[in-house]
Amino acid sequence: MIHAPSRVSAGPRRAEIHQIFYSEETRQQLDPGFIALDNRGQRPDWREYWPIRCYLQNHALDENTLYGFFSPRFGKKTMLDSAAVHQFIATVSRDVDVIGFSPFFDQSALFLNTFTQAAANHANIWQVLEHAVAFVAPGIDPHAAVMDSRHIIFCNYFVATAAFWRRWLAVNEMLFAVAEAGTSALAHLLNSNVPYDHGFVPAKVFVQERVVSLLLLGERHWRVKHFDPLRLPMSPSIAGPYTTDLLVLDALKTAAIEHGNPNYLKIFEQVRSTLLDTARRGQGG
Repeated sequence: MIHAPSRVSAGPRRAEIHQIFYSEETRQQLDPGFIALDNRGQRPDWREYWPIRCYLQNHALDENTLYGFFSPRFGKKTMLDSAAVHQFIATVSRDVDVIGFSPFFDQSALFLNTFTQAAANHANIWQVLEHAVAFVAPGIDPHAAVMDSRHIIFCNYFVATAAFWRRWLAVNEMLFAVAEAGTSALAHLLNSNVPYDHGFVPAKVFVQERVVSLLLLGERHWRVKHFDPLRLPMSPSIAGPYTTDLLVLDALKTAAIEHGNPNYLKIFEQVRSTLLDTARRGQGG
């Protein structure tokens, strides 16, 4: 089923960007140029999805407005403030549906897609990724799907039209209903904990954060524009300093997608292996 992008009238689009807080401490981290969104005392097991869900379900969205929902760590992760975000949005053509502000280009370029990236960073998450993707996007293989920098957005750091948010919510609500019912094998997997940041977080959080990339890959009519990822921070990975190699990896994935030639992916794996070997040697490993 095709979900058409928003039809908007002429003139600039308004951007309504919310920033979520969970406590007085996280409230102090907010950028005053964003709209504070209170999530104190609510469902921490769903992290950002819960306040985004509540907002989308309880507000009438305007077709001429772009909406965004950032975590309190947006500034720290992207080194962008609200002024820079709004300035970039003002330069984007109004036929664009999704505007990404995703950091960690090394994580985007180094892995075939956001699912292989998740598996490399969160132990024991493959099974839930396989089952969740089969449930909401049965035509996509999380082991083999190729995503380049046009598709990958981390941390829900994007601004989008009302039409895209409605579609995003519909897919996430499929997973939400299963997890909340708690009666199936998929529900058990979604609600199980996986390692994260010296602790544990329910796997459903990491699945939910990848729905935006799943939509951009699987539903090609959505038009996307990204803030230059090379102007945003890399992750602390060993691959971060190797910008040229990362650009080559991303370009090879793009070529594989556009031309369907498996040789591009063979070269991708070769360049990736060489990069990781070089990075490990540089780390003394």
